[in-house]
Amino acid sequence: MSDIGGTCRVDFAFSQSRARVPTLRVVKPAAAPEAMPRSAIIEISNVSRAFSSARSSGVEAVAGVSAVLEENTAVLVEGPSGSGKTTLLSMIGCMVRPSAGRITIAGHDVTRLPEERLAELRRRLIGFVFQSHNLIRRASALENVMLPAVPGPGATRDIRDRAHALLARLGISHRAQERVERLSGGECQRVAIARALINDPPIVIADEPTAHLDSMATRSLLDLVTMLLAGGKTLVIATHDPTLCASEIFAQVLDLECGRLQQRASSWS
Repeated sequence: MSDIGGTCRVDFAFSQSRARVPTLRVVKPAAAPEAMPRSAIIEISNVSRAFSSARSSGVEAVAGVSAVLEENTAVLVEGPSGSGKTTLLSMIGCMVRPSAGRITIAGHDVTRLPEERLAELRRRLIGFVFQSHNLIRRASALENVMLPAVPGPGATRDIRDRAHALLARLGISHRAQERVERLSGGECQRVAIARALINDPPIVIADEPTAHLDSMATRSLLDLVTMLLAGGKTLVIATHDPTLCASEIFAQVLDLECGRLQQRASSWS
């Protein structure tokens, strides 16, 4: 068991042995007077996003989506290619602003914040795993993981130690000093996951996180998600992966088609 980022304890490794990894089965909790309701951490209100093109003045990638995501849950965003999953995740991750509607994260209306405040909030609250990795070429795996935390609170050595610990938990500590262009696709994905966790954000967003992982690594990723949930994280994951889609860890499903929400199901409601 290792303390990564100060508050979330993660015991995770990409290995064939899973005997010590607990299994989380998400079920509807029994009603009890002492049960505490979960708080909303992300509120999406009638959000749309249109993109201009040479052929059209505006193509809606996301149209009128509304949802409430509760803290400390795993949310699955699913739908066919081109359904708007990446655009929705980018808006939740404060990297793309909606054309219309409002998104509130941890009480902050991020659609109204100036860019400087938005960048600070994104750095503090959100870790993002990109589908295309977006790693910095010519930099090492370790340097890429450290990047979101520098400059920031804490000594550089502490940040380096946290980055090493994350890479070790993801099974690629032996590649820490390797430049990322020399890593395999699966190794790059693990570096991207470690980078998303370096600031210990309460929200982790992942766009197709298993796209470059084999079946064993995908199952290990589910173990990581389970551990992050146990540490109080909120996870929003977009995927086509049948292994992830069939998992019981997801308390809520957002089903997108042509940019519109088709279904919202939650085992907590």
